[in-house]
Formats: sequence, C-alpha cells, structure tokens
Amino acid sequence: MKLSIIDQSPVPAGFTPADALNNTVDLARFAERLGYGRYWIAEHHATSAFASPAPEVMLARVGGETSQIRIGSGGVMLPHYSPMKVAETFRVLHALYPGRIDLGVGRAPGGTPLDTFALSRNRTQSTTFDDFPQQLMELLAFLHGGFRPDHPFSRIELSPAMPGAPEIWLLGSSPWSSAAAAQVGLPYAFAHFIDPTHTRMAVEHYRNNFRASEAMPNPRVILALGAICADTNEEADYLAMSVRLLGRRFRTGGRGPVPTAEEAIAELGADRSDPWVGQKSEWPRSFVGSADDVSSKIIDMSSQLNVDEVMIVTVVHDHDARRRSYELLAKEFHLTARNL
Repeated sequence: MKLSIIDQSPVPAGFTPADALNNTVDLARFAERLGYGRYWIAEHHATSAFASPAPEVMLARVGGETSQIRIGSGGVMLPHYSPMKVAETFRVLHALYPGRIDLGVGRAPGGTPLDTFALSRNRTQSTTFDDFPQQLMELLAFLHGGFRPDHPFSRIELSPAMPGAPEIWLLGSSPWSSAAAAQVGLPYAFAHFIDPTHTRMAVEHYRNNFRASEAMPNPRVILALGAICADTNEEADYLAMSVRLLGRRFRTGGRGPVPTAEEAIAELGADRSDPWVGQKSEWPRSFVGSADDVSSKIIDMSSQLNVDEVMIVTVVHDHDARRRSYELLAKEFHLTARNL
C-alpha cells in the first residue's frame, strides 16, 4: 500500500511556532528516509495550535531539504487567492523541484468567519458568495494552457514557463468535493480526519461518476486519516490524550497549542473519550494503538473503500513520539527505506 504524510505543523505547549516549523522540516527529512511517498503540508490560519498558514513557503524549504519524496500542499485554500498567483507560486516550486510538486487545493476557509473575512479577495461580496468552481477552472487553465483563444487570459505567458506542471489534487471532506473532482476529472484526496461522516458516500460517488480523460483515464483517491502509534496500545492511548483535549477545546472555541498528555489527563478527568466519536461514521477519524493494530484497521478501511493511497496525520505533543509513530507504521507497511 502507498503510504504518505500530511503535516499540520502542530505547536506543542511550551514550544514556539518556530519550533513547530523546524519539526516539520525534520519530519519531512525523516519521512523521506523511511520511504513515505508524499509529504503534504496543511494550511491553517490564526490559530496557535498549528504553525503553517503558508504551505507554499514551507514547501520551498522542505524541497531543499529533501531530494526524492513528493511534496505538496494539503492544501491551498483557493477561495483566499487569485488563481493566477497560485499557479505562478507552484510553477516556481515545480521549476525548483520538477516532478515532485503536488498542488492540493481546497474550498474550506481554514479558519473562523472573521479570519475568512480578513483573508477575502473582495470584501464587497456577500460572505455566502462562492466562486470556487470558476476559480478551480481558471487555475487549471493557467497551469495547462486551457484558455480559449478568444479569452483575454490566453495572451498571458505564465512565469516561470517550464515544461510540465504541478500535479493538482482536489481536497475535500464532503459530497460536494467528491462530485466536483469527479466532474472535472481530477484526483481526489478525502480528509476523513476532518469530517468522517461522509467518507464512504464521497469516495464511492467519486469513483462511480468519474469523467475520464486522456490526461486522467482513471480515478485516483487518497484517504487522509489520523493515526497515533506506539510500542504498546497503552502508550498510544496516553499520547492520544493531547489531541482529545485539543479537539474538545476546538469544539468550544479554544485555539491553544497542543497540550501535554499530563495536562490533558488532568483536564479531561474521568471523561477521556474521543470528543468526535458521537459523529455518525463507520470509522473513527483517527486510529490509536500499536502499529499492528492500527495497520490492520487502515488496511481494512482502505480495502473497503478501494483507495489508492493512505495519507497519515499524527498530532501529539512530543515530536520524538510523532517520529516514532511514523517509523512504526513504515515498518509495519514494509515501506522501502531510501538511501540518501
């Protein structure tokens, strides 16, 4: 099975956002050595829990620190940006690291309504105005020269003009995104770790309604889910306390850094249940346990959904424990280590 990583650049309590960004660079180097296929960096705004509002900046650094692993955005929240600017930015990355760049684009705001307003391209529009479909088609046209000859933008020569282009993935966690990816004929990454309620419906709809093209003859699906592994189930459950408290704080408007497991246990008290399990879903948003236990659940889920690749997000307080979690999974899935 193809295994990859999506990194939210979590900020551990007691550390700085700079520490979190350096952890991202370190983890990317480690993931490449372990044999992971891709390393994507998420976009989050105005939160002290996650340190990367600009994945394209981090990709420039991570690309220079690695040489073989594919790197990409997971993703760029397109409603905030000009499609031409996004195309230019990722063409720069493609020129620097040809054949390695993924451009994952999403529709979600990546922050609160106030953050979204502050990031808006046009504040005179209604907050409910949604031109994402038009933005997506414009982005594709800029990257692949798809404007009609009579379109004004057809005269724009995008810079840097290099052969090829970044690989575009549509990201989402809803039936809308799966329908859009199928209709346009794009590869699709489903964020199960964000919203697990529509996973089967979205993935099956995408595969059943995919519109093939010469460039993209077959549907391709990445399933992004959470996982926390340790040498024992007990240790993994202990590490998971941090993200359980973080999730509970998010649901009540809190936006602090990732707490320690000890702090989480003290604050959670007797109620240490996962705050997200109340959602109707066949699978939890994150699997927690020993590597053999977690890997068997990932294999079962991915085989039921017939996905091409699984992308893992791991959020714990201790960076070494996060590295260890990915290392255990790499061994369990028999990833081929790279000699760098």
